[in-house]
Amino acid sequence: MKKFSFLLILSLLLFTACKKDHVDATNTKTLQSSINDMTSSLPTIKQIKFNEALYILKTFGVDADGDINELKALGQLINGKKVPEIMTMADEVAQKNGIEWASTAPPSLGEMNIFGDDKAKESDPNDVRASSLSILTRPSGDDGTGAPTALQIVPRLVDNAGNPVAFTGAGLEATLEVFSNGVKLATAKNLMQDNNFKGFNLKFSSIPAAKVIDNKIDITVSVKTTAKTFKMSKIGLDVNPSALKVPELPKVDSTAVNQDPAVVDPNNLGTTPTTTTDPATTPSATPKQPTTDPRTTVNSFLNNVSSQNLKAAYNASNNPSWGSYESFSNPNSGFGAVKNVSIKNITTNATTVGGASVNATYDVTDKSGKTTSLKVTFGLKNVNGDWKISSYKINP
Repeated sequence: MKKFSFLLILSLLLFTACKKDHVDATNTKTLQSSINDMTSSLPTIKQIKFNEALYILKTFGVDADGDINELKALGQLINGKKVPEIMTMADEVAQKNGIEWASTAPPSLGEMNIFGDDKAKESDPNDVRASSLSILTRPSGDDGTGAPTALQIVPRLVDNAGNPVAFTGAGLEATLEVFSNGVKLATAKNLMQDNNFKGFNLKFSSIPAAKVIDNKIDITVSVKTTAKTFKMSKIGLDVNPSALKVPELPKVDSTAVNQDPAVVDPNNLGTTPTTTTDPATTPSATPKQPTTDPRTTVNSFLNNVSSQNLKAAYNASNNPSWGSYESFSNPNSGFGAVKNVSIKNITTNATTVGGASVNATYDVTDKSGKTTSLKVTFGLKNVNGDWKISSYKINP
């Protein structure tokens, strides 16, 4: 009997010794296993707060697109860290992003699971039932001349009648994306804990002036509930051009000696200085001219989206605003939601050796059966002799 008790105690000790007290991000499996070990060693309330901390870090502490990439980036961020260190990191990220969350506060974000279990629980505050998302925008700030310095963007989840849906105690991931002429300029995230959410304060000074076309921007806001991701866009919002971000001029050191690379002959000061040319710095030859019409690329892209050959469609693009293939093909918020594309017209605006602009008019039917007519301007660039879609602008 004593021998049996000794073996039982020894096995329990071995089991406990195998459990990890720090994050092992060697791969996704070890990451999840180590986090499960760390969570199971905590009291129930602290388990919830630990999961909230991981969610805060995954959502706001790393710069990556898509759940898979966010998870990998999170693993790199917290690899080797223990629970207290992770809690401290989450506090710092929450404070930096203006999120009303603290590791010492009571649980406030519902049941968080960074590994993607989005099934609704029996009592899940993130399972908010709404019909759609609305966006209110209003200028804010004053640059001294009466012109605004920022744009307040407030999303609201609404019902079929357009009335705000009442909910509290949620931790809904709200994302703001800012574009101009189809090019993504900025991204911001926050937590929507109720429908009194203050929204986003988009400072014009955070937007690069060189990338804003016609002093207008487009915005897209998405809010992720347990069952669905709601998305809404506003096109052609005015910005104050004088408040946009302008690169600082390089500082000149007045004490520095100006070293002219030209070779000057002191015995012939009136002659023109001669310079030597380094073949390594000689400008490259004229880019290879594409042999296909840019309209062909756009037509092929739309046909591939229509047939859901999304890998081929994604490979025909080089558009940073579309992010990773996972984001591009997302069945809720990406081109994976498309059921059919009916092309009406495709025309070329302009073509140079390096770029082209193509207008396309077509109808898009999503998987719910809703059809939308679109007029889109595609920007294309020459990549090693092939046209690649580099921007995408929906026109009114």
